[in-house]
Amino acid sequence: MLRLGIIGISEGNGHPYSWSAIFNGYNQEYAQDCPFPVIPDYLSKQQFPEDQIQHARITCVWTQDIEQSRAIAQFSYIDYVCESLEEMTDKVDAVLLARDDAETHFEYALPFLKAGIPIFIDKPFAYTTQEAQSMLENCQHEWQLFTCSALRFAKEFQLAAELKVQIQYVEASIGKRWNKYGIHILEPSVQLLPHRGKLLSVSNTGDEFSDDVIVKWENASARFRCTGDHPSPLEINYEGSKQSGKLSFGDTYNCFKASLLCFVDNVVIGRSLPIARTETLEIITILEKGLKG
Repeated sequence: MLRLGIIGISEGNGHPYSWSAIFNGYNQEYAQDCPFPVIPDYLSKQQFPEDQIQHARITCVWTQDIEQSRAIAQFSYIDYVCESLEEMTDKVDAVLLARDDAETHFEYALPFLKAGIPIFIDKPFAYTTQEAQSMLENCQHEWQLFTCSALRFAKEFQLAAELKVQIQYVEASIGKRWNKYGIHILEPSVQLLPHRGKLLSVSNTGDEFSDDVIVKWENASARFRCTGDHPSPLEINYEGSKQSGKLSFGDTYNCFKASLLCFVDNVVIGRSLPIARTETLEIITILEKGLKG
């Protein structure tokens, strides 16, 4: 059984609770204490232990708040609460950095990168290509660092290869703002454009309340809308030479599970790089160029 550590927590981000439950299950006695009610709600629709990942377990947790760490441990049956990041390096086979504040990622990832421990870094990986390169340069193995939006693995956003070849334009929307949430529509959209060619331009014509990011490649283009405080369905519209359609997201648990399984099976066990570094850096470049101000 693989031993994983989980690191959190950041404001508004419940991944330490949900990701831990995907490996360990969850204790219903503490469900009402979870500060993210949506998490026990969708977990309650799964069958445990059947639906959890079977060949790895979250054994350690660390957060910057010991009480938060204990609450996460109680919720997801985590055995050990660490008092420092360095303490965790001797106790795990791999780490999940489950914070979505990209500005902290280098600091928290560095001890594990230097120790050669595989690490899954939550989205957005970084806000600049310089920050991304700094983390990659500290890897001891080229396969060691894995990062993505779990929406990349959403079954609702998958299309056959022959259909993706024909797509020339995508338009996607999501609530909140580009800096943290744009990645959720950007990454699955890039997957739908395998023949997009060289990145040409990125512009954000939004305002102080929302973002409207236009991206142009040699062979394709896209429009990404982040609607701020106004709710928006998480969906992708696509247009191709022979077909158009709309893809709507709805299954949070299984897209998280698929991304975590990819990390465990391909990176931790397989010692391979399932997402090309060039694509990850292209996505960070678009994210960076789309930031306003």
